[in-house]
Amino acid sequence: MKGYVILISVVAALGGLLFGFDTAVISGTINFIQPYFGLSEAGLGWTVSSLLLGCIAGVFLAGKAGDHYGRKKVLMLAALLFFISAIGSAAAHELFYFLVARVLGGVAVGVASILSPMYIAELAPAKYRGSLVSLNQLAIVIGILVAFFSNYLLVDSGPNNWRWMLLVMAAPAVLLFFSLFLVPESPRWLVARERNDEALAVLIKTAGKEVAKAELAEIEDTLKIHEESEFSDLLAPKVRPLLFMGMILAVFSQITGINTIMYYAPKIFASVGNSNGSALLQTLAIGFTNVIFTLVAMAIIDRFGRKWMLILGSGGMMTMLLGLSVLFFMHQTSGIMVLVFILGYIACFSASLGAAVWVVIAELFPNRLRSKGMSVAIISLWIACTIVSITFPIMLERLSGGITFLIFAVICLANLLYVWRYVPETKGKTLEELEHQFSK
Repeated sequence: MKGYVILISVVAALGGLLFGFDTAVISGTINFIQPYFGLSEAGLGWTVSSLLLGCIAGVFLAGKAGDHYGRKKVLMLAALLFFISAIGSAAAHELFYFLVARVLGGVAVGVASILSPMYIAELAPAKYRGSLVSLNQLAIVIGILVAFFSNYLLVDSGPNNWRWMLLVMAAPAVLLFFSLFLVPESPRWLVARERNDEALAVLIKTAGKEVAKAELAEIEDTLKIHEESEFSDLLAPKVRPLLFMGMILAVFSQITGINTIMYYAPKIFASVGNSNGSALLQTLAIGFTNVIFTLVAMAIIDRFGRKWMLILGSGGMMTMLLGLSVLFFMHQTSGIMVLVFILGYIACFSASLGAAVWVVIAELFPNRLRSKGMSVAIISLWIACTIVSITFPIMLERLSGGITFLIFAVICLANLLYVWRYVPETKGKTLEELEHQFSK
């Protein structure tokens, strides 16, 4: 049973790998596409963020289509969009076509960002759900690492190096598409479609005969309202606080500055005097740190719990950003300490918010509202990410690195206080138990 659940989770997490790759690969191309397309700093911000605008549309698509057609089929559509985006962006000779391809890739990222963790959460036994949903986050950071590594290897491949960097994504897109034929549909979606016999067969394979029937009965009980759920149902008195919590956590996960590092790391390193090759090599160190500390998060999330991971991680991120801010204020950015503080920040994020926020968002909402609740929360995430990505190069240019990183440090403190005051612990309970707990 464990082997089967792990297989399902790994296949679904390939969506996360493509999510990570597609969002991070742009970082290695920035210093090449900016002169190629003649982009200003503001134009660069919009170009980098074009993918994120597609993400918002993708989350809308995933919420409705995931409920109607199933998690699995919509993930297959995302795989096709990843493939088209890779080919289209690599072949583009005009900015318009480049942006169209990146927006299509963003739609695929938006779909994967909601359906991959949701699909895993709906299939994973409660005891292992935190670790298995975190597997999606591990896949995301591996995708980021692969993007950084391929960018580094291809940086000296000639004037079309950025095209090859973008084309690499086509290979894992094909792998995701065909791998999805090996896995079942979510049992919770099957019950919602009154295909209970199929749902029971899946639960027997994932949870065992002893508990499958009891779990099926729990799912049936939480889905006994058969009418199609609507987004307005999220505003019901017992659901609204969960919606706001999911949205706030999602927004904090972005406005604490993570994607300013992921998207603009080579630009940050180049701005303090490193060559393009050296900047991409240092960015590779970020990718490795991301993977290592995501593994740490996976190891502790079902033992240590979600809440204290978020609190301690926010404190660590704040400390690292304060250190980075001080270096910029003192004009001491030419040494190794910039890299040390950035890696420390990445370590704290990866071991806390990077994994735990996605898990909590997947756990908060009732079965019949999960896809729509996650859609709203993750749309909030991508809107926040878009705003930060557009404004960061302008902030870095006009406010200086010191003030910019100080602002992000203050936001980390606000996140720490919010989690400490309002976010409950969710580890070790089935989704149905959490639903009963939150509905009281």
